[in-house]
Amino acid sequence: MNSPRLKSIVKLFESCRYSHDLYTVFGDWCDCAAISMSNAVDLANFEKREARYLEIARKYDARTMGDFSKVMGEVVMALEERPQDVLGATFHALELHYKARGQFFRPYPICQLMARMVAGSAEDMRKAIAERGFMIAEEPAVGSGAMIIALAEAILEAGFNYQQLLHVTAVDIDPRAVHMAYIQFSLLHIPATMIVGDSLAMRFREEWHTMAHVMGGWSAKLGRAGEKHRRWGYGSSIRIPPGAAAVAAKSFAPKQEPSATATERNGQLRLF
Repeated sequence: MNSPRLKSIVKLFESCRYSHDLYTVFGDWCDCAAISMSNAVDLANFEKREARYLEIARKYDARTMGDFSKVMGEVVMALEERPQDVLGATFHALELHYKARGQFFRPYPICQLMARMVAGSAEDMRKAIAERGFMIAEEPAVGSGAMIIALAEAILEAGFNYQQLLHVTAVDIDPRAVHMAYIQFSLLHIPATMIVGDSLAMRFREEWHTMAHVMGGWSAKLGRAGEKHRRWGYGSSIRIPPGAAAVAAKSFAPKQEPSATATERNGQLRLF
C-alpha cells in the first residue's frame, strides 16, 4: 500500500517524532481511537475507558490531539475507498516493527489470496448460509486485522453482505493489535468481538464489541442459535491457525440471496 492517504497518515504521525516517542504515540492513538468508538456503544465499560482516554490526552498538547483527529479522518477516508489494512501498513511505513521486537503484519495482498481460498466459492457460501443462516470466523492471533478484512472483502465480492452474514471473534495478546483491528472492523462495520488475551494459554483479559455487533444484536443471535460463549469462540465453530481466518455457518437467521447488481454493493452500510 502506497497511497496518498497512507502518506498523509505517516506525515501526521511523523510530526510528533521530535516531541514524543513515535512508538508510544502510535499506540496511544490506537488506544484513543478504539475507546472513542467503544464508548459510543459499550456503556458497561464506559467509565473505565473514558478515564484511560483522559489519562492519555493529558500527555499531549492541543496541536497533537488535533493531529490525532486528522489521522482518524484519513483512516476513515482510506477505508471508505476500499477494504484494506490501513493501520498495518502505517505501522510498517513508520518502521515501528523494528522497535516492536520484530512484530510484523502480513501484507494485505497475501491475505486476500488466503481469504479467497478459505472462503470458498459463492456457491459454498450460499449453501452454508442456507443451512444455518450466517458465517462465523475465529482468529486466534488477529494482528492488525488484515485476514478478517480480506475475508469480508471476499464475501462481499461473492455477492453477500458480510455486515449481516458474518460474525468474527478475534484474539491477540497485544492490546495495540486488538485496538488496530477493532478500529478497522468498526469502520468497515464488521460484527466482531475482540479479545485481549492468550489463545494458546486460554487466558483472556478484556473484550471489545464493535458497533456492528451491538447494533446487529449479535449476542442475542448467537445465544438463540445455541452457541455457548467460552470467553472466545462460539460452540463448535471452526478454530484455525493464526492469521488464516476460517469460516463456519451457524445461525437461526433466514437465507439471504446475493444482490441483483454489483453497483448496489449488496446492501452494505457505507461510512457516509
